[in-house]
Amino acid sequence: MYDEFFSKVQEFIAKDIPFATATVVRTEKPTSAKPGDKAIVTFEKVMHGWIGGSCAQPLVIEEAIKSISDGKPRLIRLSVAPQDQRPREGLIDLPMTCFSGGTLEIYIESHLPQTKLMVVGGLPVAMALVKLGKLMNYQVVVVDPDGGGAATPEADEVLTDLEVMNSRITPLTYVVVASHGNYDELALKKALPSQAAFVALVASSARAVKVKAYLESAGLTKDQISSLKYPAGLDIQAQRGDEIALSIMAEIVQHRRNSDKIDFTSWKVNFGIDVTSTGAIDPVCGMSINIQESEHRHEHGGLMYYFCCESCKDLFTQAPEKYLEQPAPQGDAIDPVCKMTVDITTAKYMSEHQNIMYYFCCAGCKMSFEETPSKYLDIPNLDAINTST
Repeated sequence: MYDEFFSKVQEFIAKDIPFATATVVRTEKPTSAKPGDKAIVTFEKVMHGWIGGSCAQPLVIEEAIKSISDGKPRLIRLSVAPQDQRPREGLIDLPMTCFSGGTLEIYIESHLPQTKLMVVGGLPVAMALVKLGKLMNYQVVVVDPDGGGAATPEADEVLTDLEVMNSRITPLTYVVVASHGNYDELALKKALPSQAAFVALVASSARAVKVKAYLESAGLTKDQISSLKYPAGLDIQAQRGDEIALSIMAEIVQHRRNSDKIDFTSWKVNFGIDVTSTGAIDPVCGMSINIQESEHRHEHGGLMYYFCCESCKDLFTQAPEKYLEQPAPQGDAIDPVCKMTVDITTAKYMSEHQNIMYYFCCAGCKMSFEETPSKYLDIPNLDAINTST
């Protein structure tokens, strides 16, 4: 029994599953449980182990769920006549509906996953945040598509694909986007609808207004966007990267200590999704898609097609033959706004205009184009370049 108990503990820790342990510390006969008997209770109200029969289990499970929710341990005493028991400080008396009688004292303690700090970016503020997070015993996850985490070797985990962010976010995850415009919008589009406890953006107020406008155009709700904290950090007159990181960590600590109870019933467990699984190509825009993380898919002709966004999916569903009669776009395209060369396969920002797909280096260029397309469509041969295969 003890082997099973400890193996379950290790399993739940590895999978970031919150749970509580219940240990029998004292009994008065007649009871089937003995001192030392123990069990694990998950937030799904499943018990592994033994702390007594059907009379004790429902009460222990109920108190275990409370312990998981508030993070506080408790010592309970179960008896058929709790009103007759002599009160003891710190002991919670609960009625046990057993005809056989007996008394059980059980210590219940919650075990929550390690709090995560997810840092998006690899520039100085991000580097300092990673170091501070490790010093403060956070599990640090770096999202760095460009540098591959080379600047943050202290991180516990490095993600190079924004598409897999959500598989690592839990209700105990604090997300700080510090990519300084490289992929702020894309990271926030993933993080804000997630179950993250806190999402912040390292940017000026003026820049944040533009980012919020993009997120609104991308379909995020007002509630999701309003949860974004910007500029990230408490106002301590920080100027250098390390000082800004300090102000952000101070704000995270403040948020943690003043946050409400976490609703663990909606906890999404990471069961080790294979983030390197086979990808697919969006047949509309040519973007490379991670199948496991794709939120936009459509079945046609017995085959499943994957898309980068709802817009591409809608275009495909309206006229699938149009996109299946020719290969998906590939190669390079020219950003019509800034004239930068964009790799179609890895492009994150695109817009369809008059049946032509245009690709952009950043959210700002995409938004500028969509406001006044005619202003940017005077480049010779641009349409031919953007529809190359």
